[in-house]
Amino acid sequence: MSHDAPNRLDANVAGLFTPFTIGHVTLPNRFVMPGMQRGWCRDGAPLPELADYYRRRVEGGVAMVISESCAVNHPSATAQPGACKLNPATLDGWSRCVDSVMAAGGQMLLQLWHEGALRNDADGRTLSPSGLGYRGFAQGRAATLDELAELRDAYVASALLARRAGATGVEVHAAHGYMLDQFLWAETNIRNDGYGGAAIEDRVRFPAEIVAAIRQACGSDFLISLRFSQWKEHDYAARVAETPDELRAMTRILREAGADMLHASSRRFWVPEWPDSNRSLAGWTRALSELPTITVGSVGLDKDVMESFTTEGEARGTVSASVSELSRRLAEGEFDLVSVGRSLIGDPDWVAKVRSGDHAAIRPFRKDDLGVVEWES
Repeated sequence: MSHDAPNRLDANVAGLFTPFTIGHVTLPNRFVMPGMQRGWCRDGAPLPELADYYRRRVEGGVAMVISESCAVNHPSATAQPGACKLNPATLDGWSRCVDSVMAAGGQMLLQLWHEGALRNDADGRTLSPSGLGYRGFAQGRAATLDELAELRDAYVASALLARRAGATGVEVHAAHGYMLDQFLWAETNIRNDGYGGAAIEDRVRFPAEIVAAIRQACGSDFLISLRFSQWKEHDYAARVAETPDELRAMTRILREAGADMLHASSRRFWVPEWPDSNRSLAGWTRALSELPTITVGSVGLDKDVMESFTTEGEARGTVSASVSELSRRLAEGEFDLVSVGRSLIGDPDWVAKVRSGDHAAIRPFRKDDLGVVEWES
């Protein structure tokens, strides 16, 4: 489907279909497909079906695709047999994905990921900030300073491979309880060597060094997004930043390191982050960092992401309400881009149907969609 705007566009959604420029790239609308694991890899390399899946979402209106999480090229990154990886052996597969997306008119970021202490430690290789996945769960061991340098190099090496694959840029995964989030979260980062402890400025140091190293290696025309979250899969009430002041300190350090964009992951995009303000996490992030920001969280659905993965049945569609609220918050400057995850798994034409106002034709996400390669209208 074409990205061209229709002759008549409902004023309620018009802002979501305006162009947005970030770095050297201009996107035709504000919709992004975030990293959502499908498991369509063999030996870490994406299967041709994954390239087709990404392309189909761009044909359905998505402006930018973020790949599912790609383990960086380090033996401690993941032990999951079905995980995607970004290393020399998988480069051709990712090049195919990027080519497919760009041929359809989209942009693509490859997401760089490391499990940290959530990795299965059967082989004794698991590294993390402090050997902690969360309170009461110790696994692996704390990385030494030399190992931190190795890990930093692994992120850079994978970013350079993303550049060779033709990707617009990378997204550094620092959310949902994984490695770099373990650095950001005080509960899992009790280091006392300047890379952890009570101060957010110390806890963000290693993620910021990774961003800065990628920027230096890949140049100024390579987009770098960083995805972070307050919540963790094992603790919905967790907070990396306890206060707006801590969020300001963290995001400004990331901006100075070279991040182009921040992807503020929430379970529900409309929920206020702190009392006495209706601002979401994305809203606070954009205001305090002064960086382009992506919002995400249950767009078009009544179940949050964890509920969808743990309960049976269809998530009830709330498209009209979501679009109205997104449009209002975009107009108020709360964010710049919108990630739509499960809704795009359920219906590859979700964006096009929102643009045309055909909400009734949208097929809501179902848990069993996770085992389906493709769904066509």
